[in-house]
Amino acid sequence: MRDICVVTGSRSDYGLLKPLLDEIKNDADLNLQLVVTGMHLSPEFGLTFSEIAKDGFAINERLEILLSSDTAMGVAKSMGLALISFAEAYERLKPDIIVVLGDRFEIFSAAAAALVSKIPVAHLHGGEITEGAFDDAFRHSITKMSHLHFTSTEEYRKRVIQLGESPDRVFNFGAIGLDNIKKNRFLTKKGLEKELQFKFGERNLLVAYHPVTLSVLDTRKQFGCLLDVINKLESTRMIFTKANADPGGKAINKMIDKFVFKNDEKAVAFTSMGQLKYLSTMQFVDAVVGNSSSGIIEAPSFKIGTINVGDRQKGRIKAESVIDCEPTRGSIKEAFQRLYEKDFQANLAKTVNPHGNGAAAENIKNILKTINITGLVKKQFCNVKCEG
Repeated sequence: MRDICVVTGSRSDYGLLKPLLDEIKNDADLNLQLVVTGMHLSPEFGLTFSEIAKDGFAINERLEILLSSDTAMGVAKSMGLALISFAEAYERLKPDIIVVLGDRFEIFSAAAAALVSKIPVAHLHGGEITEGAFDDAFRHSITKMSHLHFTSTEEYRKRVIQLGESPDRVFNFGAIGLDNIKKNRFLTKKGLEKELQFKFGERNLLVAYHPVTLSVLDTRKQFGCLLDVINKLESTRMIFTKANADPGGKAINKMIDKFVFKNDEKAVAFTSMGQLKYLSTMQFVDAVVGNSSSGIIEAPSFKIGTINVGDRQKGRIKAESVIDCEPTRGSIKEAFQRLYEKDFQANLAKTVNPHGNGAAAENIKNILKTINITGLVKKQFCNVKCEG
């Protein structure tokens, strides 16, 4: 039996990983090891490890790494604590393969600890570009510390190969988050309103905004521009999901709380909605607004619009349903005007999601199950001419 260790550090990556966790758990030839860390264990972010337990997954390791500070120094210290904690956890678990997703700082530490422990790493969602966040550098660094790669588009696959990875170790099965959309039974509008204690209106928005960690502009000022614009929209109700544990996240969350307090008749906020409620909400909103990757990857599958504010997602492949705008009042206002234009609304039904069709988890599991892991930790740099 092969031991597959999956690392999750946030509500967002757990939601994406859940289809793969189910596949591994239900395979008699595989043993799932689950390491939970980061925001999952923080009261400030909703103690979301409890959702994992409710879903029926046994948690093998709980690694406390987050400090109370969300400053650059606090995040760097959390990375150091994470590196130590992952090294100790791997020594106890002795997994055959470690699975990580994305680009967050705790995932970087998880991959680094695995590298020196000589444990093969499988990385999901490599090859992508997010020029507005330091996650971009983390992602490419994780690629170089990994041994198997599962990308969400063919262009991203080619970019991972461009980084020197062997083509026979890089697989494009699409974005794993789309498996949730294909397989889940979403809540009805009435059921969702009861769960959220929120009544949908004539127009509705799902707002998800995170710190722009590489921006020279003030994140609070940028987010303030967005709040000013949406506050003036007529007949519009808003559902906010709070920011993550990056530097500046606490300031954004305070601004959300203040906005909702003043506008409780039309706005509500959640520290963590959970994957089912979050995706169910997409069924009944006009757009995902902000700078979250969910507006780029998941929203197009619901045939709804996305207003992508600023540079955080700059460089990602986008569907035609995504409207990019600058983090200024004028540009954001123009984006909303475009969102509700008749031709844009008419074309939403034709939206094609460039990130796959929702069949990634089983394909990834089969590779993890059958790949020959002997010598997998040894890699040769593949020059661009190797591109396949």
